Amino acid sequence: METVFDRPHALTDKVFHYCPGCSHGIVHRLVAEVLDELGIEGKTIGIAPVGCAVYAYEYFNCDMIEAAHGRAPAVATGLKRSNPDNVIFTYQGDGDLAAIGTAETVHAATRGENITVIFINNAIYGMTGGQMAPTSLPGQVTQTTPYGRDVKTAGYPVRVCEMLSTLDGVALAERVAVDSVPDIRKAKKAIKKAFEYQIEGLGYSIVEVVSTCSTNWGLSPVDAIKWLKENMLPYYPLGVYKDVKGGKE
Repeated sequence: METVFDRPHALTDKVFHYCPGCSHGIVHRLVAEVLDELGIEGKTIGIAPVGCAVYAYEYFNCDMIEAAHGRAPAVATGLKRSNPDNVIFTYQGDGDLAAIGTAETVHAATRGENITVIFINNAIYGMTGGQMAPTSLPGQVTQTTPYGRDVKTAGYPVRVCEMLSTLDGVALAERVAVDSVPDIRKAKKAIKKAFEYQIEGLGYSIVEVVSTCSTNWGLSPVDAIKWLKENMLPYYPLGVYKDVKGGKE
């Protein structure tokens, strides 16, 4: 019998530790499929964050490095500059990338570091218990905002793609989601483009994936997808925010 669907070679057979309904598993598979299709598994180095994806090094067959919280772009910069022929990607959550790692993110982007960033935006701190994140929505209830995020005291959410798209060193800034089959296909296309742009030496590429966190949102996986569509996508519109080749979805 012909095999028409199988585990990507770049993905290990380790069972994911993620919660039911979490988007990380889908995104991991998309990254692995892209590594397979581009034939770059053997030259790729991924950087695992501090956060829910802290064990990403157990799930990818390429070389992986663990970075301190928020420092993945700095580690990626050193790796890429010392090993320019390797393909370097970071895999980061919103607390890692947009809070403690904001400075590293902005400066790696404005320098045009030739790296690929996979950014998971689920609007909350996942691993550490559900605190408000830089991406938490106005009015969103979290462990540290039990009455909802008050923008008068906590400020407004950070829209990462919009912010980074203003920087000259950015080759690609695109926001996607994995809430449906059509969106998953678009997400894979964006991730593949981000790796291709690095291979072409075009500069810094980021793909932001609007994601669910059913556990810390206190919702079932099905209801979490509904909440994402009704609340996150209006605030974080999907699309291409910068593309040096001028491509649009």
